[in-house]
Amino acid sequence: MGLNQKINLALLIVAWAIFVLPVNTFAQKPAEIIPNFSFYKLDNTPFTNKNLALGKSKLFIFFDVTCDHCQETISTLNNRLTECNQIAIYLITLDDKLKISNFLNRYGRNLMMERNVTILRDKKDQFITLFGPRKYPSVFLYSSKKKLLLYDDQDLKLEKFFKLINSGV
Repeated sequence: MGLNQKINLALLIVAWAIFVLPVNTFAQKPAEIIPNFSFYKLDNTPFTNKNLALGKSKLFIFFDVTCDHCQETISTLNNRLTECNQIAIYLITLDDKLKISNFLNRYGRNLMMERNVTILRDKKDQFITLFGPRKYPSVFLYSSKKKLLLYDDQDLKLEKFFKLINSGV
């Protein structure tokens, strides 16, 4: 094989790697088990994986206050909150306290008063690397044993999640 053929073959391999390999080959995978983490409640109290509710399934929603899709997801959860009495809900964001409060007053007013809902700030930028969301909003449902049951970032109405939650997960 001549030098030109080797160069052409190398260029072909590089082009194949760039254009043919599926993009999701490099996508993050959601955490199969709830990882160790350190977030903060709105009053700046630390909240870690050791503070999670025991014996309950756990719904984590990673959101951004400027995201239209997040508004829809939080509104849906807010309107169907009575279906979630038996689970613990954790709303996690990178946003600041004032923006979170304004967002929840508008789209999730009921969520702010529920005992099974914890609002958390990710001030150390850990959620993305530890949990592996692909985009906003990302929703994770974990079992009482902290194993991933369902992850989705497309189900804005949370139908798959409510089906599992209502089945007694």
